[in-house]
Amino acid sequence: MAEAHRIRRIPPYLFADLDRRKEEVRRRGVDVVSLAIGDPDLPTPEHIVRAMQEALTDPATHQYPPYGGTQGFRKAVARWYERRFGVDLDPDREVLALIGSKEGLAHLPWAVVNPGEVVLVPDPGYPVYGTATLLADGVPYPVPLRADRFWLPDLSLVPSEVARRARLMFLNYPNNPTGATADLAFFQEVVQFARDYGILVAHDNSYSEIAYDGYRPPSFLQARGAKEVGVEFHSLSKTFCMTGWRIGFVCGNAQVIGALAKLKTNLDSGVFVAIQRAAEVALEGPTEPVMERVRVYQARRDAATSALQEAGWRVERPRATFYLWAEVPEGFDSLSFAAHVLERTGVILAPGIGYGEQGARYVRLSITVPDDRLHEALRRLRALS
Repeated sequence: MAEAHRIRRIPPYLFADLDRRKEEVRRRGVDVVSLAIGDPDLPTPEHIVRAMQEALTDPATHQYPPYGGTQGFRKAVARWYERRFGVDLDPDREVLALIGSKEGLAHLPWAVVNPGEVVLVPDPGYPVYGTATLLADGVPYPVPLRADRFWLPDLSLVPSEVARRARLMFLNYPNNPTGATADLAFFQEVVQFARDYGILVAHDNSYSEIAYDGYRPPSFLQARGAKEVGVEFHSLSKTFCMTGWRIGFVCGNAQVIGALAKLKTNLDSGVFVAIQRAAEVALEGPTEPVMERVRVYQARRDAATSALQEAGWRVERPRATFYLWAEVPEGFDSLSFAAHVLERTGVILAPGIGYGEQGARYVRLSITVPDDRLHEALRRLRALS
């Protein structure tokens, strides 16, 4: 049976292909170290696990959850946003629970984009933005992010005829894959651009708590008028090392939240209530477990950037995320260099081309592996140089 035309339009998911290549090399007996996927190796904080265990014993959590999320979870999100960003949210109209932020990001174009409308997609950027656009019969328009602008888009270079056709714009700071950050002045520029052209902004803020050297990334919703033009996605996956739990949320513009909620009521049955209760504890609980994990990532960031720079790699030390974005040597592109590294060292890197054309000369390294494996990978990469 033939697959649907829309499936033919989307490329294989980058990380699924990396998994396949990893297994091929392992079958040859190679000790593989994967620095390709941003899946925290550190455990979920114990107080969150205990809350989940307790919630599991309550039969009330075993039934269907409320579609939009429990009131307790939505209120916890609103309180966390007030404490962390000083942003006021109505938990009933401006917060929606998600089965991880990826799910919400993927469904958003279905809720707000009509066939043939343009979606502005950062290049390089998280692959889901473009794939979700294609599945909703939208038209992805790559907005280049370049090193000379510190990986921020120059919105003045978006042609006016394209901007007028655009319905949605995805943004992501702190940024995956580059590790770049944005300030409130940039977000204010984005709000004005969105107002000028009637564009909805979807800001992916999943890495706001993975930041170093005292830096505290802002929320897009802190910009004046941001809730009039946009929403912000967040995930507990990275902050609380809960990738497998699959819980996140979106907040902001009530009309957009309502549209996405309407779609989701027809597609899924919400997030397991026990997980939502544990997520409340995560959001309301002590911050030290998060800070402890960030200190581990910071030490790894420092060790990895120092080692690679000493070996001649062109890589910056990011202020946020747990990714390093490295330019490949002359004579390689991202695919050929990643293949070269894998064959010579058994270390897997994510080719930048998987995030867009602007990533063709870069690879992404994730520091979410145990310290001993990271140092082994760095030893091999230094020897390669």
